[in-house]
Amino acid sequence: MTKKGYIITGIGIIVGLIAGYLYYYFVGCLSGTCAITSKPINSTLYGGLMGGLLFNIFVKKSK
Repeated sequence: MTKKGYIITGIGIIVGLIAGYLYYYFVGCLSGTCAITSKPINSTLYGGLMGGLLFNIFVKKSK
């Protein structure tokens, strides 16, 4: 992967981390039984993973 690919994926991770925390903060899980949204660290890390994977789709593969 090129330097540009790492930058795009890194931006996706950062956006995902922010989105994951915001999801926990505004939606969350009041009962505490939800695996992902019961704790802010779980929700934030899951968001970062999904953001990285989503933005990695837009990286052009080198031949």
